[in-house]
Amino acid sequence: MITKRIIPCLDVRDGRVVKGINFEGLKDVSSPVALGQYYSDHGADELVFYDITASHEGRKLFTDILTEVASTIFIPLTVGGGINTLEDFDRVLKCGADKVSVNSGAIRNPTLIGEAAKRYGDQCVVLSVDVKRVDGVFRVFAKGGRENTGMDALEWIKYCVDHGAGEIVVNSIDTDGVKGGFDLEMLRAVCDIVSVPVIASGGAGSIDHFTTLFNTLPGVDAGLAASIFHFGEVAIPDLKNELKKHGIPVRL
Repeated sequence: MITKRIIPCLDVRDGRVVKGINFEGLKDVSSPVALGQYYSDHGADELVFYDITASHEGRKLFTDILTEVASTIFIPLTVGGGINTLEDFDRVLKCGADKVSVNSGAIRNPTLIGEAAKRYGDQCVVLSVDVKRVDGVFRVFAKGGRENTGMDALEWIKYCVDHGAGEIVVNSIDTDGVKGGFDLEMLRAVCDIVSVPVIASGGAGSIDHFTTLFNTLPGVDAGLAASIFHFGEVAIPDLKNELKKHGIPVRL
């Protein structure tokens, strides 16, 4: 049986980990190197590193910090932020990333997904989608959730999977940082149209939220969270022990 993954997310701005609510009001948390090493040593299955202002500021991702994070952890690392070309894929993979997450770059250039999958393999290409309800429709947002593209999120996700995205991170802007639980309606809609791994992001506030996620939507492969892990509200070993008690397969 495939185990469910627990993935902490490092949102990095100016070389520091930050966290906000609904993608706004960012506060400083910690050093990405220290936090990454902590998670690697304390039960995380993978780590996600997002340079959250790279796309908005139109610059390349911070490779020095990324290289340091990659060299101190022993779990798979997914990296995103300012990924616009195959050269960007190449650069972060050479820094030690195992997978590359693309968001705004793919919106600007939809052929990027297919080109990257061809060169590096589907398993290396992660589509990260920032989704928000607009008049009852799931819409794709770009530039760190700042810009409504007007695109239908489900159509976009299906297109990217059909063209080589090997994994989908669904970031619900509506539930981000609110700690009221994962966006089950949105995640169900995504699971119904794709066969690649789906990672739930946005809304985790307690251990129960992860239990509910995996029990309600067995098709979801992983739960991603930031603040509840960063601020010590939930310890990953405790979370995994509780999931195991509920019959949810995890790596202990």
